[in-house]
Amino acid sequence: MAGLRIIPRLDVKGSNLIKGIRLEGLRVVGDPHEFALRYYAQGADEIVFMDIVASLYQRNNLTEIIQRAANRIFIPITVGGGIRSLDDVNTMLRSGADKVAINTAAIGRPQLISEVSNRYGSQCMVLSVEAKKTATQKWEAYTDNGREHTGLDVVDWIERAVDLGAGEVLLTAVDQEGTRKGLDIELLRAVNARVSVPIIASGGFSDPIDLKRASEVGTSAVAIADALHWQRTTVNQIKRQAHSLGLEVRL
Repeated sequence: MAGLRIIPRLDVKGSNLIKGIRLEGLRVVGDPHEFALRYYAQGADEIVFMDIVASLYQRNNLTEIIQRAANRIFIPITVGGGIRSLDDVNTMLRSGADKVAINTAAIGRPQLISEVSNRYGSQCMVLSVEAKKTATQKWEAYTDNGREHTGLDVVDWIERAVDLGAGEVLLTAVDQEGTRKGLDIELLRAVNARVSVPIIASGGFSDPIDLKRASEVGTSAVAIADALHWQRTTVNQIKRQAHSLGLEVRL
């Protein structure tokens, strides 16, 4: 498989970079632009910006932040939150994003996945999934930053979305998010067993051994927030440790 990508994830509310635990109890971290530049300088493979309240207000507020970032950051940028139409996708791409991550609108109208994929290419269409465990080997997909039930089985939904044209999946394990307790490897194993598109694991990163476990079940990338935002480590340190574990990463 290709090298494992390390992707800082920046959740944004208004003009602030924020961080919570299980998508709740949000704390302001700082200026998302400054943090994005820091991670780019540290060797990030990509950057993800998520407007975490956009779906609640039916709009994405990241245009200016993306425009600033794209002028100084020359790695792929993914943008998510409140993207509901091809016009929204076009606005994000014209602002400098390379890919869009869609959750709520894709569940509400799955055909949007095909529309984005057909117009801009499947590599542009990232399915964003917020997964909560409901039973052994069972996870439900949520929307609106982990607030709203959908009744959809996560693995079934991802398989359907990939059939519709999703070229990548940003898979957030809500139960693990911000806890520092490790990635949900069973969830990653279940999804990777059903689809062949790249999976970005998000939620719970604690130690570089998480990267090895995720890679062993077929995961293509790991999105990291807490460990980086609170400066417990750096992108470069994570990559060096991953390399020492035998993982292929871009140093």
